[in-house]
Amino acid sequence: MKIRTMDGFDIAIIGFGPVGATLANLLADCGLSVLVLEREADIYRLPRAVHFDDEVMRVFQTLGLAEPILPHTHVSPGMRFVDASGKLVLDWSRSPDIGPLGWNVSYRFHQPDLERILRAAASERASIDVRLRSEVFALDQDADGVVVRFEDLTGGTLSTARARYVVGCDGARSLVRRLIGSSLEDLGFHERWLVVDALLKRDVPELGDHSVQYCDPARAATYVRGVGNRRRWEIALLPHEDSAAMTAPEEVWRLLERFISRDDAELERAACYTFHSVIATRWRDRRLLIAGDSAHQTPPFLGQGLCAGIRDTANLAWKLARVVRQEAPDGLLDSYQSERSPHVRAYIELAVKLGGLINTRAAEAAVPGGLARSEPAQMESIKPPLGVGLGAGVRDLVGQVAPQPRLVDGTRLDDYVGYRFAALLDPSFGAALPGNLLTRLKLKGVAVITDTAPALQAWLADHAVRGVVVRPDRYVLGAARSAADMDALAASI
Repeated sequence: MKIRTMDGFDIAIIGFGPVGATLANLLADCGLSVLVLEREADIYRLPRAVHFDDEVMRVFQTLGLAEPILPHTHVSPGMRFVDASGKLVLDWSRSPDIGPLGWNVSYRFHQPDLERILRAAASERASIDVRLRSEVFALDQDADGVVVRFEDLTGGTLSTARARYVVGCDGARSLVRRLIGSSLEDLGFHERWLVVDALLKRDVPELGDHSVQYCDPARAATYVRGVGNRRRWEIALLPHEDSAAMTAPEEVWRLLERFISRDDAELERAACYTFHSVIATRWRDRRLLIAGDSAHQTPPFLGQGLCAGIRDTANLAWKLARVVRQEAPDGLLDSYQSERSPHVRAYIELAVKLGGLINTRAAEAAVPGGLARSEPAQMESIKPPLGVGLGAGVRDLVGQVAPQPRLVDGTRLDDYVGYRFAALLDPSFGAALPGNLLTRLKLKGVAVITDTAPALQAWLADHAVRGVVVRPDRYVLGAARSAADMDALAASI
């Protein structure tokens, strides 16, 4: 059999879900050539992920896709936790206002809509070559790259492609993770839940816009308000219940009758899942890397599964680009896992904690005063810092996500910066910096911003710094109180 050979790609991505598609678009915008190999013929038509946050919207904004995506979203007012009697025990409401990152803090969406927009964007980027119905079965590394071996499932043709690096965005059963030789660290949560997606046939206002976690010892459940007439319930299965049998319509409606009737909605999907909490112990082996569900899996109670994968892409794409363009050593890629793994761990551990509360286990740990307290506890969203990785200058803010204020002319900060480094400076501090230092920053592609926007200058003042260098993924590389600090930051870019 003749084997077709494709050469010359900077990056090959295995998997074309939201994580793989986002990574492909980011890499293309960095000027890299990208091959995407996807086993399936088309987008999976049923709902899966249903939530992303303001940080993820910033990534879509970077790709020029926030405005096309926005009409397909619903701003979420947050989540409420109630006990078996319906009493509110924990309130995690979100403000309806635009937050510090320039977007609402919580969005609901329909995954097929998002994937269509991401794939359409990839089709418009000439440096992305997408091959559907292509199943990868081998990856052979050498000193200069990776030979990717795959089969065209439409005709059985075997092909090879060569790329400098390969990123596995190929899901929980990742081939790339297995070839890296990574095990999975178990964070202790493995439960079977029935996931039901329904389409309302008429308005049911009593369901409400808040997501609701029913902390019921008899049977825990979650309600999620989706976009349009879409609604989701996630219902814990009991040990004796058969997973396949519980997806039968009669069983599904028996469980839903406490919320809606058959006259209210039609079933779109019912499937049983085992929710896991795991993190891969190795995210990289030389020229192979993993992202998204390939690297970590979380229970859904924080809505952070997709978010974590998109954060992976924002962290990884600019690093791959700098290495491929020989602007940084290959060792830069080691900071990907060291930064991202502790970050995603913080979200997974909180999701596991909330899972215990929902099943009325570990309630005292999850809610100060426990379920018996007279007033509901308040919960705030977390924004954990990155793990140990890159940093220079004044390190107080290293690894924290930077805000996105509007500049004086009304432009969102990220729209001005693009997917590159930015030096955000107090105007008087910027004016006093040596001209050769500013020139060095600009030659390295750094956006130097001395805008007098009140929100930007207030942020600098609140942290007692004169300037901050922000990475392309919107995390802080370091801050400055002196020209020497800025010189150290410039040297680290």
